[in-house]
Amino acid sequence: MTDPVTRWHRLAGAAVLLDGFHALKHALRFGAEVPVAVTADRRAALDLAAELAPDVRDGLAALLTEVPEATYRALVPRPHPTRVAALAVRPSRAAGLAALARAPRTAPVVVLDNPRNLGNAGAVIRLAAGFGVTGVVTTGTLDPWHPTVVRGGAGLHFATVVERLETAELPAGPLFALDPEGEDIRGLKLPDDAVLAFGSERSGLSGDLRARAGRLVALPMRPQVSSYNLATSVAMTLYHWSLTGGAKTALPC
Repeated sequence: MTDPVTRWHRLAGAAVLLDGFHALKHALRFGAEVPVAVTADRRAALDLAAELAPDVRDGLAALLTEVPEATYRALVPRPHPTRVAALAVRPSRAAGLAALARAPRTAPVVVLDNPRNLGNAGAVIRLAAGFGVTGVVTTGTLDPWHPTVVRGGAGLHFATVVERLETAELPAGPLFALDPEGEDIRGLKLPDDAVLAFGSERSGLSGDLRARAGRLVALPMRPQVSSYNLATSVAMTLYHWSLTGGAKTALPC
């Protein structure tokens, strides 16, 4: 059997880096294919699993290989405090597109229009997974599977669909675009099949996407405050959806 370090080097170029225990935990919970996982302290990692994630403890024990500290640090760009790292197989684009196109949808699709900040994109994916959205789509040049985005998303890319698309490829459904000139969201009910589009904090929505929107929607905000953080805007919008008829099964107690 190939040793884990050799396997790591063979897969690293194409695989998804799961940086830290929590990213690996979530990936395992949501069915990711993880061909290799390493740690500088196996006992500590399994103790953490027993305490925080007993549902994946046995699977982690079968998968995790201890390597010297120096070897672990050489494999990752930025060592994680839990000293755990793994590589996962990225879901196929065809499967992602099929899931986005499936109808009827029971939860919205979130669109990040030309996002710039990797950490913000990861935070959006993490909270979107928590709300049970159908998927998170980005337009523009940012790769939503960049290691920094996956780290910010805590491995929850595997709990929803995450794809980069052109504006013309966006899934069908009523398109609601967040814009300061839009209708107050508090007077609207967002349907389960909504496509919810958010522009970047600096430049807002692109002209193309804004023109395609069926409705422009505004979040309540105090005058003279420029904008909310992108992830905050997404969280507020999804919370509103969940309160006004969103699929209740998406938010178990």
